Amino acid sequence: MEAYFYFDLAPEHRLFHFMGNPAETRHIVMANNEAVISPPWSTHFGSGTSNYGFIWGMAGENLVYTDMDPAPVAQLK
Repeated sequence: MEAYFYFDLAPEHRLFHFMGNPAETRHIVMANNEAVISPPWSTHFGSGTSNYGFIWGMAGENLVYTDMDPAPVAQLK
């Protein structure tokens, strides 16, 4: 499980938190001072209409990151 807290985003701007299977992504529209939880099997990345800050937190003892399956950008849909 990973959690993201987004901040320093002006009230008129938004960011998009993407998650899900690389071949079938979904997005959540986020505003300033909002958080989202991503499951461990999911892709997770963000894109905003302006600059923003975020805090990333991870649960568990995944210190080696051997469970990552990189997805080439061209596979994202």
